[in-house]
Amino acid sequence: MTFTILPDMAALFMLVFARVGTMVMMMPGLGERFVLTRAKVAIAVFLSLLMLPVARPLMQPPNDPAALMTLLISEILIGAVLGLSARLIMTALQTAGVIVANQIGLGFATAVDPAMGQQNPSIGNFLTIMGVTLVMVTDIHHLAIGAIHSSYAMLPPGAYPSLGDASALGLQAVAKSFSIAVQISAPFIVFGLLFNLGLGVLARLMPQFQVFFLGAPASILLGMAILAAIVSVMMAVFLGELGGFLNQIAGR
Repeated sequence: MTFTILPDMAALFMLVFARVGTMVMMMPGLGERFVLTRAKVAIAVFLSLLMLPVARPLMQPPNDPAALMTLLISEILIGAVLGLSARLIMTALQTAGVIVANQIGLGFATAVDPAMGQQNPSIGNFLTIMGVTLVMVTDIHHLAIGAIHSSYAMLPPGAYPSLGDASALGLQAVAKSFSIAVQISAPFIVFGLLFNLGLGVLARLMPQFQVFFLGAPASILLGMAILAAIVSVMMAVFLGELGGFLNQIAGR
């Protein structure tokens, strides 16, 4: 390597880092809010160095500063579209937590979500933390890294992502997120319907009986028992759907 090509290599690394860094900041497992910023930057730099040989034959940094800035913005947009789509799938756990909490009577029990930094039901926070842990344990974050690699074949450098394709991917991610949330919380929706129906019948049969004082603790107790029994199935369904979506992004 000679000093004459160092500016080109520096510009090329900046372009690769723009796409990879943006995706890392949003990818499941790697871009969580509670992960140290320095750690995320270090991961992004390391992955950018790995992707450099892949991107080098596909792009030639222009000498014109305006063209270079245009190319840089397009790389950031590509990384943002792909990373945000994967991030939307992770919100399925928080949505499912809200549904579960409302069905079993714990919607009022809120805490700060470490992944989003907002007040959310504690059950949603529990599912989110468990989901992130399982993403790292089961190596699904490797699929996210593979998606970064495959993005250079699907969306070559130098072109802005199509607005129609980006919108379709975003809508698909939102629909998939709600579908996963309803799917993994379906047992609690059925439980809430049957339990409240039973309480309504009991209230009609025994008007003098204070149904609320029986229903609230019973709903929480039975709901937590159901959660303990099926949480492994819920997480297995979520991980399967997340892995399938990441494989779709990677073009597999």
